[in-house]
Amino acid sequence: DIYSLNEKETDTVRLDASTIKQLYEDTNYKLDDIRKNKLVKPIALTLLPTEIKMIENTKKRKELFIQIVLPLILQENNNIKLDRARLFGIINKSNNTELEKKWLDKKYKQYGIPSRDLSVLKIRMDEIPVSLALAQAAKETGWGTSRFAQEGNALFGQWTWSGEGLKPKEAEKEGHKVMKFNILQASVRAYQRNINTHSSYKEFREERATQRDNNEKLNSLELVNYLDKYAETGKEYTEILIKIIKQNSLIDFDDAKLLPTSEKLKKLI
Repeated sequence: DIYSLNEKETDTVRLDASTIKQLYEDTNYKLDDIRKNKLVKPIALTLLPTEIKMIENTKKRKELFIQIVLPLILQENNNIKLDRARLFGIINKSNNTELEKKWLDKKYKQYGIPSRDLSVLKIRMDEIPVSLALAQAAKETGWGTSRFAQEGNALFGQWTWSGEGLKPKEAEKEGHKVMKFNILQASVRAYQRNINTHSSYKEFREERATQRDNNEKLNSLELVNYLDKYAETGKEYTEILIKIIKQNSLIDFDDAKLLPTSEKLKKLI
């Protein structure tokens, strides 16, 4: 099933924009509804439609882009939410099983913590607000129209100096490329790992932990200020993100939930 979120990362089918729109109509997947009821259909597309560039109406193009990317961001946040619940369960026990120790080892590797420090893991293993991830994806891809998004499923414009990637047109012979991915979901996962592990975003993670300690709800308009190192334009970049979040009312999606919600997750929501 090409719409399944648990899809193998190699099976990719590029649907055209009209097929996608039809699919959304058939499943009654509308952003206006989501803004009100906060429930999102788990429709995971693996590739962006080429024709997104041809949609003249900006509002329609933006809507289609959000519809495509929203379930992918929610899926990755759900994975983190489940992991985080498991982590807190482990922290609250006086001694841990072999299975729990193995799981912790895996997570220390995943989050790049050779010191095996639980307090660092707790700070790194957390969600990125949906509104912020959507705004960055919109900015980095020109709402899904960029060459990197179309050819490399790169939603967040991450750089790589080695291996697979797409060369920016203006790049000199040697230099960075933009990472490419088999499917869009992998790009979202890599973006979260980047924000959650890279030293450039240490202050972002600290602010997020403070917000958790204070009121549990993450505030993207505050957190965005700690992403000035994400782009060479620094402060200007974060100001553009704030504008995108506000102009497109992306905060509406921060407490959206993916359907159907697993039993495990229901307990956490």
